Amino acid sequence: MINTSAFQGKTAAYFTLGCKLNFSETSTFGQMLQGMGVRTAEKGEHVDLCLINTCSVTEVADHKCRQTIHRMVREHPDAFVVVTGCYAQLEADTVARIPGVDLVLGSNEKAHLIQYLSDAWSKYLECGVADDAGEAEFHHVKTKDITTFSPSCSRGNRTRYFLKVQDGCNYFCTYCTIPYARGFSRNPSIASLVEQAEQAAREGGKEIVLTGVNIGDFGETTHERFLDLVKALDQVQGIHRFRISSLEPDLLSDELIDYCAHSRAFMPHFHIPLQSGSDAVLKLMHRRYDTALFAHKIHLIKEKMPDAFIGVDVMVGCRGERPEYFEECYDFLKGLDVTQLHVFPYSERPGTSALAIPYVVTDADKKARSKRLLALSDEKTHAFYAAHVGEQAEVLFEKAPKGKVMHGFTRNYIRVELPAIQAREEYDNELITVRLGDFNHDKTALKVNIE
Repeated sequence: MINTSAFQGKTAAYFTLGCKLNFSETSTFGQMLQGMGVRTAEKGEHVDLCLINTCSVTEVADHKCRQTIHRMVREHPDAFVVVTGCYAQLEADTVARIPGVDLVLGSNEKAHLIQYLSDAWSKYLECGVADDAGEAEFHHVKTKDITTFSPSCSRGNRTRYFLKVQDGCNYFCTYCTIPYARGFSRNPSIASLVEQAEQAAREGGKEIVLTGVNIGDFGETTHERFLDLVKALDQVQGIHRFRISSLEPDLLSDELIDYCAHSRAFMPHFHIPLQSGSDAVLKLMHRRYDTALFAHKIHLIKEKMPDAFIGVDVMVGCRGERPEYFEECYDFLKGLDVTQLHVFPYSERPGTSALAIPYVVTDADKKARSKRLLALSDEKTHAFYAAHVGEQAEVLFEKAPKGKVMHGFTRNYIRVELPAIQAREEYDNELITVRLGDFNHDKTALKVNIE
């Protein structure tokens, strides 16, 4: 039984590392604690509880997790510290041994975070102080036993809501530890997700981003289809915009592309992980498509939605990526009508089968390859934005600090900037038609004015 009275009047600090899914989950945890009387601490205020939601997608992410945990413990020495997320699942022993950490929860257990926290908090209060010299209490199970699904639909301090529609992955790409950190693919029912979207609409939400680990795999648990989820959500009144965070190319069906092209609320905005534009490297990665299929998806999207924004994930320097394979990747991407590249250097992950691939790319070559792809990305994004200068567009504006410029996004995800002198609090979370002007000072947005 959860003792909510023990949390009344307490303050909490939250820190999230990693993906949008993690941010959505942390926001939901915060809402649940708020319902128990826990208030988010202001800057410089005493903190009773610290919650850190971790990532483990790369070695750099692991390092950032450890740094963050140590810093949060140092800044809040009297706080009860809870660590959850992917790094907590994969390295529970390591996290539990960090002085100042009181509770470690794996991927299966964070679905019941409040119950675990309540139990551990009661023991903490009985002792009066945490035992920093000892090992934290931790709970986690093996990957095959991660079966729970933790619902999440929240916006935190953002304008957009993030709706978690799926968790886990069955793909086991050679470079990736995510299936070990989050378990196998699982999902709630379409009906339950529609209910959450309807609640977001009642709260005034206008845009929802669908998040997950491999959301195109939706239906593993309920034997439903992702396309049917999209069609059901498209009927939710009050939500004007839906965005799909990321879809594997082999799961992005032609039927789904066609539906989005004519839907009421699904935006002309796609994010598709490619990882490599070399078929030889894709085979080494155990990806489930080739460049021909990927190119087909891009061409079909642009045929149906010429103004669509298309973001693409690319990994550089993975084992086996010989110079000629990288050149194939670069040329392939240069010839594709995509908008932006999200470039990630390959990171060695313990326990992955990629470690058996003999050819190793040097750090210097990784940096050089990343630099070339990022420059290509800048060219493509600039050209996409420039093609829309002078057009009218509907923008959903996001809250900005008083006296600061206000930002928002068009339907096809062009970032816009409204001068501070025109920014109004009442524009937050409002859809307003504007004319797209020239680039702002750092070329990250188009300037707009509201007449």
